[in-house]
Amino acid sequence: MNERKYTIRIASEGRALVAIDDFRLAKSAITVLLGESGIGKSLISMAIAGLLDPDDLDVHIDGKPYAAYLRSQEAIDIRRNGFFVFQEPSSHLNPLLTLRAQLREGSLAAAPDEGRILKKLWQGSSSSGVESILDVYPKPYRPSGGEKQRILAAMAFKKMAASAAHTQESLFIFDEPTGNLDNRLRNEFLDLLVENFRNQMTTIVLITHDYSTISRFTNIYPTVSKNILYRELLLEHGKLHLRDFLPGEYLSWLEKRNATTRTGQKTETVLRLQPHVKVFGRTLSISRDTEGQNPEPLLIRKGAVTYLKAPSGVGKTTIVKLMMGLIKPETMSMELGSAVYSEKTNRKVWAQRVWGRQMTMVFQHADEALNQNSKVKDVFDGLPIAVPLNEKIIVKSLSELFEEEPSRDFLNIRIKYLSGGQKQRLNLLRSLILRTDILILDEPLNGLDFASAAKVIAKIEMKLQSGFGVLVISHNEEIFDTLVATANIYYLHSSSSRLTLPDTSKR
Repeated sequence: MNERKYTIRIASEGRALVAIDDFRLAKSAITVLLGESGIGKSLISMAIAGLLDPDDLDVHIDGKPYAAYLRSQEAIDIRRNGFFVFQEPSSHLNPLLTLRAQLREGSLAAAPDEGRILKKLWQGSSSSGVESILDVYPKPYRPSGGEKQRILAAMAFKKMAASAAHTQESLFIFDEPTGNLDNRLRNEFLDLLVENFRNQMTTIVLITHDYSTISRFTNIYPTVSKNILYRELLLEHGKLHLRDFLPGEYLSWLEKRNATTRTGQKTETVLRLQPHVKVFGRTLSISRDTEGQNPEPLLIRKGAVTYLKAPSGVGKTTIVKLMMGLIKPETMSMELGSAVYSEKTNRKVWAQRVWGRQMTMVFQHADEALNQNSKVKDVFDGLPIAVPLNEKIIVKSLSELFEEEPSRDFLNIRIKYLSGGQKQRLNLLRSLILRTDILILDEPLNGLDFASAAKVIAKIEMKLQSGFGVLVISHNEEIFDTLVATANIYYLHSSSSRLTLPDTSKR
């Protein structure tokens, strides 16, 4: 398989952001690029795609200034014939053009298959689903994040179909394109990706934290497997490098977990949330069936995981923030221990009795939970624990989720300089160290590499053995289904009674 090897250096104001000597890109193949959040996957990909500004960043590729790379025929062909689907689509769609106009702008105007691509990406939506947004001028919260991701993906697939007519260099990069999609829509996207790859045999990079992508490719498209490479970007001993990730590392781990028998034994109930909650003019309802025909209270039991499922945008994050007293509901009834909490409960009661005492929550985004200007060693300050943690205990705790024993230098790094994956591990440890009855996990594997994700699952299992009740919301269904008995799976549904301001949290 033909490969291009890059040496890449990226710095900002004298501070190194990326330094790698062995970044390899296989031609006419799908490279699934894994690795923790913030480690450099996007920056490296943008550099190769010719999208960085040499005036803003000090970039060198193969020892030459970035301006020289941008003038090379390789970079010119990539920019002309390729496409980059950005992780955050809002900032890369033109607010002055409708989505329909952007789908047909420039070289996309004559590209084929628009209708078929959109139908596939909106599979299962109402017949007016995609048509209802095509004439919208994109705003920060309209359409939804998932819809914007699919629009950008549709543009890429149109460009890919058009690229079959030429033989110049092309590169299609999809940066976390399914982060806001449920599993069904993610699979529709992956199906289109493989279909277009088969037709064009172009060069594709898929950046993702979703390891269930490996299962999809292996089980559904075995004939394409020889053209799919899994590579993981790692930071070890302060040095960034790329390693081959064997699918069997994940699949064998998953198989062992699936072999474990999970029973829905009826242990003591520590929380009961009544099935109907009203917030922001919407009614959120909970059921045990996927259609929501039979609403039931959400139960969290000692020593068991409760799994709350729903497509993106329904309100999973909203409802757990309601349960924590972080958002005021219009109507709600929740029994926690011997107390009942409702829309009438004063926020001070949650602060005094619940936060960090009866319940704790791992937020989906670590930046939401951590002070960016504090140092690593200060992350555990202020927690409601009887005895303050000394440095020895902090180092021991960090060692549970970090590959190497933290050095004194690491303890003194400010949070804002850490990678996304490092922040998420601190975010998790901050809550795991507390001894609350209930632990709420909102996308706990967000931004983690496989080794860290496996350690987090092991930590959750230890908490269960200690009698903790755990509530999980996560798109990583393939992984978390190995922890949960069927009897403990619930589904969230939403109905709107009036137009309201959007809930801006990713749900």
